[in-house]
Amino acid sequence: MKIAQVSPLIESVPPRLYGGTERIVSYLTEELVRMGHDVTMFASGDSTTAADLVSCANTALRLDANVKDQMPYYMTMIDKVRRMADEFDVIHFHIDYFQFPLFRDLGPKTVTTLHSRQDVSDLKTLYAAFPELPLVSISNAQRRTVANANFAGTVYHGLPMNLHAPNLNPKGDYVAFLGRVSEEKRLDRAIRIARAAGIPIRIAAKVDTNDREYYEQVIKPMLSLPGVEFIGEINDRQKPEFLGNARAMLFPIDWPEPFGIVMIESMACGTPVLAFRNGSVPEVIDDGMSGFIVDTEEEAVSLLHQTINLDRRQVRRRFEERFSSTRMAEDYVEIYKKLLSQEHQLPQRVSTVRPRMGRDQQRMN
Repeated sequence: MKIAQVSPLIESVPPRLYGGTERIVSYLTEELVRMGHDVTMFASGDSTTAADLVSCANTALRLDANVKDQMPYYMTMIDKVRRMADEFDVIHFHIDYFQFPLFRDLGPKTVTTLHSRQDVSDLKTLYAAFPELPLVSISNAQRRTVANANFAGTVYHGLPMNLHAPNLNPKGDYVAFLGRVSEEKRLDRAIRIARAAGIPIRIAAKVDTNDREYYEQVIKPMLSLPGVEFIGEINDRQKPEFLGNARAMLFPIDWPEPFGIVMIESMACGTPVLAFRNGSVPEVIDDGMSGFIVDTEEEAVSLLHQTINLDRRQVRRRFEERFSSTRMAEDYVEIYKKLLSQEHQLPQRVSTVRPRMGRDQQRMN
């Protein structure tokens, strides 16, 4: 198949540091190429891929100090994709819904993976207005609030099997927190849980501008507490050592997480996850096997030592069985084939819009 992958431009593909969606676009694209598909990726020019790359910005927008408004770059990218649309069998979007008005007529030739939260009431109006455009959810929990939208399926994220080697004998004496310092990720909760259990915590996280107030007011005062170490943002090369040497990874979220890549990154390292029962967590974590799922801080404290003692071989095994990039790519190919078969069954569309009469014609009538 000839497949287009349309990535966000905030980060490169793959991202140098933080960037969940761009990382998944990278893993999916490289796996599709490996499977023999002809893939073109629309992304920032500093991206690296085995696919054909169409540059839509010189560098990742987050890293370009000259970028004040991101929207012109997205509009330019969408225009490039639309003008090249006839070259592809499938156009796979990862940029939310910006493209909807321009691709309505292409229907099942497109598919849009929703990477963000969907519990926003306005989205029901949006999806009802564009019923021709198929969607993919990254967890079943993600689609609950927009259940009547045109979902072609759910595809869980996956990682390359060799990306993180399992560490069955961790050297660290700490639990880990990896991700963003944000109110919904609840780093404050993670620090309290670790300290109450008497275990040091190491934090590898970035602070976005939007989360600066939460960091300054809530988190920063906690970083001077005994047993708390803040490392900052780390890249993919640093993750295996950081996660692999951790006794467990804390994922104490307080929002409907659509998926949570850090959970499967931790599992790939053989590190069990202690997570709160929100969003996709019950779909990703096998309770009592790859980690434990809790509802309160008190429950988390009481189960942290049990989490640490889980069989790390079993944790890695569950990753291999459920969350490889090969499985992810195969799932998407099945959706592509299903949508293409639907496209070929559609009758030729005939416009029912009557042409507007000019002034001379109006006078004649």
